[in-house]
Amino acid sequence: MSTKSALRLENGGARAVPVGAPRTVRWRFLRELFIVRKSAGVGAFIVGALVLAAIAAPIVAPYDPSAQDLDNRYAPPSQAHLMGTDPFGRDILSRIVWGTRISLAVGVIVVMIATVIGAILGLTAGYVGGGVDRGLTFLVDMLMAFPLLLVAIALLAIFGAGLYNVMIAVGLGSVPMFARVIRAETRTVRDRDYVTAARSIGATHLRIVMRYILPNIMASTIVLATTRIGTAILTESSLSFLGLGIRPPTPSWGIMVAEGRAYLEQAPWIALFPGVVVMITLLSFNLFGDGLRDALDVRLRGGR
Repeated sequence: MSTKSALRLENGGARAVPVGAPRTVRWRFLRELFIVRKSAGVGAFIVGALVLAAIAAPIVAPYDPSAQDLDNRYAPPSQAHLMGTDPFGRDILSRIVWGTRISLAVGVIVVMIATVIGAILGLTAGYVGGGVDRGLTFLVDMLMAFPLLLVAIALLAIFGAGLYNVMIAVGLGSVPMFARVIRAETRTVRDRDYVTAARSIGATHLRIVMRYILPNIMASTIVLATTRIGTAILTESSLSFLGLGIRPPTPSWGIMVAEGRAYLEQAPWIALFPGVVVMITLLSFNLFGDGLRDALDVRLRGGR
């Protein structure tokens, strides 16, 4: 049998596809993400650049982010300091580069916390149904009535400020969004024919969830996680700006904007550059997440 005509089974025998299909599917996915959706490619490029900057911060940053030069305070952008210096003479570019590490770490860990807890709640509510579903849905809807920033502030009032507490607070505040989406996807997949067939032959509930439901809701969960990374970074910056997040002198974009707020007329670059970086980061994650959604959802491809 030739490669093109060879067949294999997917989803426990749900349908047969050519052996060469995975390569075609991957190519269509990459084409949709980086060629058809050019904005998604731009977002992915910026996200990749941020990740590289975070990894190579000791090499990329021209100065020590905490080194003070009191004789060179409020220096405007120049060849020596491309983004100028702050009220303590610290290089703004170096602090932004090192702040990338903190912002990306916060975004990733927040999403991990929210995804794990949200998946447990969403899968339980969507698969079990009945009173369990109604109870968990009511709890999630009640929590979603409060803005994420307000929930994070309330939790930080209990835990106290600090990097790890910010991650926990924002992560817990993001759980309702993930639980709601995963619950809706689980209810849709739960009624599919291959799940009914697996249940009829005696498959355990754990096997059905892990083998059939979880892989089929993974795409929407990945898309949600990608977009929520940007939201988590913005929330952390907002908390740091309010003095409830990361403590100085740790280089945080929110702290940098807060420090430059009092010098907008004298030295606007102190707050301008970190603010622009926060905006670009949030936009790039949103563009990348939208591209992932379009690339993973065949219904949005328009038959391409």
